[in-house]
Amino acid sequence: MLYKNVFIESFGYELAPEVVSSDDIERKLEPVYQRLKLPAGRLEMMSGIKERRLWKSGTMPSDAAILAGRAALEKSGVSKKDIGCVIMCSVCRDFLEPASATVVHSALDLPEDALVFDISNACLGILTGMLTAANMIELGQIKAALLVAGENSRPLLETTINVMLADKTLTRQSIKKYFSSLTIGSGSVAVVLAGRETSRSGHRLTGGYSLAVTSHNRLCRGNSDKGMTDNNETLMNTDSEELMLKGVEVAASTWKLFKQELGWTNDTPDCFCTHQVGSAHRKLMYETLGIDIAKDYPTLSFLGNVGSVSCPITAAMAVENGRVKAGQKMALLGIGSGINCTMLGVER
Repeated sequence: MLYKNVFIESFGYELAPEVVSSDDIERKLEPVYQRLKLPAGRLEMMSGIKERRLWKSGTMPSDAAILAGRAALEKSGVSKKDIGCVIMCSVCRDFLEPASATVVHSALDLPEDALVFDISNACLGILTGMLTAANMIELGQIKAALLVAGENSRPLLETTINVMLADKTLTRQSIKKYFSSLTIGSGSVAVVLAGRETSRSGHRLTGGYSLAVTSHNRLCRGNSDKGMTDNNETLMNTDSEELMLKGVEVAASTWKLFKQELGWTNDTPDCFCTHQVGSAHRKLMYETLGIDIAKDYPTLSFLGNVGSVSCPITAAMAVENGRVKAGQKMALLGIGSGINCTMLGVER
């Protein structure tokens, strides 16, 4: 997919207010650690995550997404009347029906003739949403679009801790399926895309490439489809090691095809923004793809894995902190359970 007329006008994001360290989680799991003789500090050592953030109890995914969406719209300078599509892209949603995007659309007072819907694609939600909206902009169907995501990790984190404390049969082996759920953080992000005639930024979305190797869809699954609100129990079963290996394998194939599509080389990007999963995953991916880890912009240590928010909020912070300057190129590398992989190229 190549684009000539699609531009990223702005990012907006909101950090969840409650900071929870890996040490905090291990203190809650102390009975499990003592019984299995696990050393303190194991969670941070294995994941590279010092802390993650949580929303206040009762926060809905749309509440978080609205904050980021409002910020992105204000930064963009795009008139609300030009927003032709609003997509909620997070794993978390307020309810099964209607689309959580309708709550965001109403709160932000966006046009009635805009398309309003949800996209669910695990941790690739925002990147998938960007491709969906970019296609509409490139075809001239809409002038601009708003993509939002609000991830609420509190239910998953609290349920996982409670299940681990209650399960007296856990072993050093069986505990592994819960490990990745302890790395999840909360946050929200939004992206405004616009066509050439509407754009003021000059930050062009040059194109992207996606692969779906769905034979690996069983490696990470949630057992609940009741939304992710504080009153629902949500639990994930993840084969972290196999998911990392297969995910990076799919990423390597995607990277090769992405470079061919855009005419890039390993050295072309000035900055890489990835889905932040864990320190081992980060190291393996850069080594396997043969790209320079010094060009990586990391957020993992203080945000954790924020699902669909992770890659775009990393890009937002990279731009905000001057890591991507005028005339430079940025690559967004996303991997989601399924396994799906999407990579996007941006020229500032």
